Amino acid sequence: MTTFLQQLVNALALGGVYALVALGLTLVYGVMRVPNFAHGGLYMLGAYFAYAALTNLGAPYLLAMLIAAVLVALLAALMERVIFFPLRNAPHVHPMIAAIGVLFFLEAAVQLIWGADFKQIKEPVEGTLNLGGVVITWQRLIVMAASVAAMLGLNFFLKRTLTGATIEAMSQNREGARLVGINTGRVGMLTFAISGALAAIAACLIAPINVVAPSMGEVMNLKVFAIIILGGMGSVTGAIVGAFLLAFAEVFGGLYISLDFADVIGFAMLVLVLAIRPQGLFRKGV
Repeated sequence: MTTFLQQLVNALALGGVYALVALGLTLVYGVMRVPNFAHGGLYMLGAYFAYAALTNLGAPYLLAMLIAAVLVALLAALMERVIFFPLRNAPHVHPMIAAIGVLFFLEAAVQLIWGADFKQIKEPVEGTLNLGGVVITWQRLIVMAASVAAMLGLNFFLKRTLTGATIEAMSQNREGARLVGINTGRVGMLTFAISGALAAIAACLIAPINVVAPSMGEVMNLKVFAIIILGGMGSVTGAIVGAFLLAFAEVFGGLYISLDFADVIGFAMLVLVLAIRPQGLFRKGV
């Protein structure tokens, strides 16, 4: 039972990270109808920006996370304006290819600046907490608390603010939103910025647990695309549910079957669900 509870905590922490990255990606798809394959690169940059802030500037962990989130958000907004906005009327394959090119460019830039070797970010609060035999690291508690706070904050922003309402309006009907006076270009930039910030926060949260590497974006890309397909393309609720389903499948599949097949188990679950419900678990809707 103790082992089960231990892995439950691990799955909740991992699911929180997956959910933050997937939420950003599903927002962009819901508003822009663009599958942003460069999203994993933004996630990876968030970890490296935090690493640079911690090691080069001597910034505390929370400040490093804030710096990384702001920088990645600005870069994501610039990416939308320079790359995706000019391709808004092009065939869908064009922005997809452009996004893949951006991902490879970001990976090459990171390797040029920081090298190809792994980096490690020190846990801001070291040590563990023992709850009835279940040993939990403070970093995992931070991950769970911060991811929940970020998801609640995003929900409040989308449902309770005028700017969030414009994002929701664009996700439902882009042309209708434009006709009623919504600046679709500005909303698109904002959506990309939010997406980048969420990816950076997720990377900063998981970086002290895992290593930081140039290839981490590619791995996360595969997983979050599986998540949003599983949950339903463009569905915020689906992104959250899909993230935790994938995390639980990986963690408990690795525990009860084999760690070597943890990732395979998660994707097998994806195939099984889509075979039964091809449109995903939830309908689109921010």
